[in-house]
Amino acid sequence: MPRLAPLHWKKFEKFLIRAGCVLTRQEASHRIYWKNGISRPIILQAKGNVPIFIILNNLRTLSMDRDEYLRIVKEL
Repeated sequence: MPRLAPLHWKKFEKFLIRAGCVLTRQEASHRIYWKNGISRPIILQAKGNVPIFIILNNLRTLSMDRDEYLRIVKEL
């Protein structure tokens, strides 16, 4: 299985949109995304790279596995 790596926030934002999330609001540099069927919003800081542990937490919230995430990121 390929390893996860930090991803620039703009590319991670494209992943979230492709996964069906919608930007609901922005507070300072934090962007809040929502998708029907998830238990809590996904918070993305619009600065620098998104660390691996944040990516994993967001994948858990989206109920998505690594393989699906990597497939979507590869398509971007």
